[in-house]
Amino acid sequence: MTKTKKHAEDTCQFVYQCRLPLSTRTVEYLADLLRRHLKAIRSAVIVLAVLRHDQRLADMAGGNNVSESTVRSWRDELITLLAAQAPRLDRALKKVTRQGREVVLIDGTLIATQRRTGKAGRRNYSGKHHRHGLHFLALTDERGRLNWISAAQPGRTHDNTAARHDHLLARLRAAGLGALADLGFRGLDNDVLDPVIVTGFHATRAHKLTPGQKTANRVLANGRAPVEHGFAHLKNWRILTKLRTDPARATCLLRALLVLTNLEVNR
Repeated sequence: MTKTKKHAEDTCQFVYQCRLPLSTRTVEYLADLLRRHLKAIRSAVIVLAVLRHDQRLADMAGGNNVSESTVRSWRDELITLLAAQAPRLDRALKKVTRQGREVVLIDGTLIATQRRTGKAGRRNYSGKHHRHGLHFLALTDERGRLNWISAAQPGRTHDNTAARHDHLLARLRAAGLGALADLGFRGLDNDVLDPVIVTGFHATRAHKLTPGQKTANRVLANGRAPVEHGFAHLKNWRILTKLRTDPARATCLLRALLVLTNLEVNR
């Protein structure tokens, strides 16, 4: 039996067009960013298609007559440039204070990743979501606009643990800001007289909530709903459907997507 590596005679490559639902402002921002850093990336649109639609690099390369390694290089360079524009926590809190705001919204989310075998991969398994992923914290304003996103943590990380890692409580207190959060952050701020992080009331089998506490929880849930909208806008970038990268690159990617999301939402 002879083996051959030749393709079938009737096979050929087809190229199709796909709409990229992004504003001209976003494309112009990226073009200006590339010009300022003298990066020789022929088309930012190709990278945006990879991020928005999670297009395979080989497919984008074949449809644009470039190599796969070239598209990968463009993607990595553009992500690095965008991530550098994302504000760090102290700067984000100062900006919120300058805008005259007094409250931010805080929440955590899990970004799904491919399952990795071995002990190292077990750290990324979230018992809460029953899947592998990376944990991120984010701060938004009262309208759900993303102000800051944390570095990637293993998927099993609790919201409180991630907040303590970034010294979130102390930094909020130093900035003179309050925060609304869900019950996942219960116990982070034990100051009863002057709390910085408000999480609502928790019911147990022995302690049922009073009507007043239930009303307070509903008001709090309505107040912190925009943070879910912020995450929804962020996850419109389909490359986050299931990450195929290491945590360090994932942090860079999420911060780059934060910049792009704000360009789209705040236009």
